Amino acid sequence: MINAELIDKFFSAASIERWNDYPRMVELSELDKQAHKFIISFFLAKEEGGVNMSYLIEAGVFEFLRRVVVTDIRPDVFHQALKKKTKEINVWVLGKLKNSLETIENGEFYKRFEEYLNGENLHKKERFILKAASYLATRWEFSIIYQTSKFLNDIESVKNNVEEEMEEYLSLKGVCQIAFNKNLARIVDLSGRLRFQKRWAQTQRIPKTSVLGHMLIVAILGYFYSLKIKACSKRVENNFFSALFHDLPEALTRDIISPVKYSVSGLDEIISEFEIQKIEKEIMPHIPLHIQDEFLYLLGIKEGRKDEFQNRIFQNGELKEAADLSCFNENIFGAVDGRVLKKCDRLAAFIEAVISISYGIKSKELSEGKESTKEKLKDTDLGVDFYKLAEEIEKFYGI
Repeated sequence: MINAELIDKFFSAASIERWNDYPRMVELSELDKQAHKFIISFFLAKEEGGVNMSYLIEAGVFEFLRRVVVTDIRPDVFHQALKKKTKEINVWVLGKLKNSLETIENGEFYKRFEEYLNGENLHKKERFILKAASYLATRWEFSIIYQTSKFLNDIESVKNNVEEEMEEYLSLKGVCQIAFNKNLARIVDLSGRLRFQKRWAQTQRIPKTSVLGHMLIVAILGYFYSLKIKACSKRVENNFFSALFHDLPEALTRDIISPVKYSVSGLDEIISEFEIQKIEKEIMPHIPLHIQDEFLYLLGIKEGRKDEFQNRIFQNGELKEAADLSCFNENIFGAVDGRVLKKCDRLAAFIEAVISISYGIKSKELSEGKESTKEKLKDTDLGVDFYKLAEEIEKFYGI
């Protein structure tokens, strides 16, 4: 399973500012950019077909890790440096991450990371999709930057460069749809807007993280859980993307904190019904027809009910609940570890509180939220002791 040191690496991306040499109406973080990139890559891959989704996820995680290490180099400079100093940069990145990666899968994860960095000709299709998704996420960011930077002398030149780069990716069907403002462009926009919704909105916290960034952290925690239990490739894929999309409806309904949602009996059911209505009217019409059933499955929607944190399999053409997934660890079942993803969701919230407290921002709401969330991590029937991991995280941050 993931360790506290590696968790810290991923969360550090919330403090990495993007476009910080331009005036911005909102803060743009690397964590949000990476989350947006993963969402876009899902749709590009599904539109293209024939993509190794497990490799796409892992390669995306590898690229995220490398970007976190090379944080101080501006993206355009970084890409130029990679062309001439790829080997040297990769050796440096591997050295920085070795301690935190070698404990995962008895060192096998670290070996695959090394192979990825040194094997540019491996899985070209998946790498190209990730590159296109990264570009589209950056292009979406630039649409914000452009509004506040029109007075700058070089902004039109930057705009032209950004738009011209689109030509490199027009061989991908999904990119064409987004470029010409078709349905997928709506999904890219909706998911991007989750950058503007902050977690723990009613209390001060450092660093402030968005709903979009939170979704990726939950997905990454779910991914490392999947590696720990040696999940089949479809289960790995479903766990990652179910977590990545679990809060997508909040782009339409806004984040409603748990104390409010469950304060009035039946209120959570009303909110859930409203969410489903919004999904049906404002999200599903923009999802490609050939993946609509799969997308609803990832969201945990069945017969007008939504439970993204339900253990489920897909058997004989329909969604079924499954308390124990150990007997369904084959691609044909498309299992989703919903109960585990709920733990990952809570662990992410716990980490958000711990990190802020470690910075000295210790409100009553954060302290109480941390403790109550930690208690909910107790469960000995999931293959991973999340409560023990929470204690290790507290120790790592000196709490």
